[in-house]
Amino acid sequence: MFEKEKLEIIKAGINLDKYGLIALSGGNLSSRMPSGEILVTPSGMIYDDMVPDDILVMDLEGNIIEGIRKPSSDTEAILYVFEKREDLNAVIHTHQPYATAIGLVCDEFKVNLTTLANSAAGNVKVSPYSSPGSIEMGIDTVNYLGDSLAVILAHHGVMTVGTSMKQALYAAIYMEEAAKCYISARSIGDMKEMTEAQVDQAIEIFKYYGQGNGTIPKELLKKV
Repeated sequence: MFEKEKLEIIKAGINLDKYGLIALSGGNLSSRMPSGEILVTPSGMIYDDMVPDDILVMDLEGNIIEGIRKPSSDTEAILYVFEKREDLNAVIHTHQPYATAIGLVCDEFKVNLTTLANSAAGNVKVSPYSSPGSIEMGIDTVNYLGDSLAVILAHHGVMTVGTSMKQALYAAIYMEEAAKCYISARSIGDMKEMTEAQVDQAIEIFKYYGQGNGTIPKELLKKV
């Protein structure tokens, strides 16, 4: 059941490792199917070693429909996000070091690069600390997400979301790239900031990114 979608999750997990957002079996990925089932990665397994049968199929109540593996320890939090945000179809949790580091010194990762505007669709808030494996991870994600696609969990990691696994994956990877730039800049001087109009423009332009998404309207490219 859902073999194509399970392979997409495994590939996304391998990419998280490839880009340094996780180590070994850290983090988790989950996806909502059009028919309502939730696909969840198993606990403690390295993504390179996973096969489609390792991905669990669950319902929103946490019942296992298909699969013999133990689901991610964060499953309760994941299901809470899907229950409260019906507009979302993918949730990724990482321990990505640079974005997580920002959560140790800031209450909000403000957009100062087009990369962050593109990936997170706005400022990324830092939630209070919540224990790994607790439902509070999901509650804080929902409470602090707003219109953004990411939340930094204080002293822990990052949650990214999307209408698709690709969108959630892009949010995680590009936010880490922005975090690297931010930390590098903070180490040598004062930060320059983007205006609200520039941030809004960057968010809108990214909606046309990729094949099949149309051409960016020229009026959207005017200097702001």
